[in-house]
This record gives sequence, structure tokens and C-alpha cells, in this order.
Amino acid sequence: MPSIFSRIVAGEIPAHKIAETDDYLAFLDVMPTAVGHTLVIPKKEVDYLFDLDDDLYLGLMTFAKKVAPAIEKAIPCQRIGVAVVGLEVPHVHIHLIPLNSMADMDFSHKLKPTPEELAQTAEKIRAFL
Repeated sequence: MPSIFSRIVAGEIPAHKIAETDDYLAFLDVMPTAVGHTLVIPKKEVDYLFDLDDDLYLGLMTFAKKVAPAIEKAIPCQRIGVAVVGLEVPHVHIHLIPLNSMADMDFSHKLKPTPEELAQTAEKIRAFL
């Protein structure tokens, strides 16, 4: 069964996309720890980060590195935090999280933005790409 992220890639589930290439996709987390919390994934479904082949792994990191400055410009923050947890969805994903305090990385505290708020945030970030 495809992961929820593979279903987003296939267009079966809507997402607030930030950036996309043939191999990678960045979109807003619908249950963010902070406004602007973005997920970066390879379109190829692989469960574990360290199972990616070297080219896909390096490409994913390079893609995330291009997305992070746009988030930082769009969302007031001290810096962009990076986390790879890998337990909640069986599809490699990197969390890019605008940080003003360590609490912004607390995955037990989730915001509940409206679809309109997510759309506005995505638009603000895309403007800096």
C-alpha cells in the first residue's frame, strides 16, 4: 500500500506544495510544530533515510538546502531546524522547521492551522524561491 506521501506525489491527496522537481517534493506539514514547518521528500518511496542510494540521498539534501532559505525569509525565525525522525510515515522525509526556541522542535506539540492559513504560508514561502 502506498504511503500517504506517495499518494500526495500521485495527486490523490492534496498538499500545500512549496517546491517540486522530477525527484523531490517539499510541502507544508498539516500538523506543524511551528508555522512554516515543511516536509521534504524524495518522490521515490523508500522507508528509511539510510536506505536511499547515494545520489538520491545527496539530491534530497541539496533540494532541502534550496528550500530552507525561502522558509527563513518568509517566516520570522532565528534559523531553520532540521530533523529526520522516520517513525511516523514509512517514507523518507526531512522536517524543515522555523525555530525561535527549542520548543519549536517539540513534536508532541502540534499546531492546527486552517487550510487557508496553510495556503497563505505556502504562498509566502514560494515567493522566495
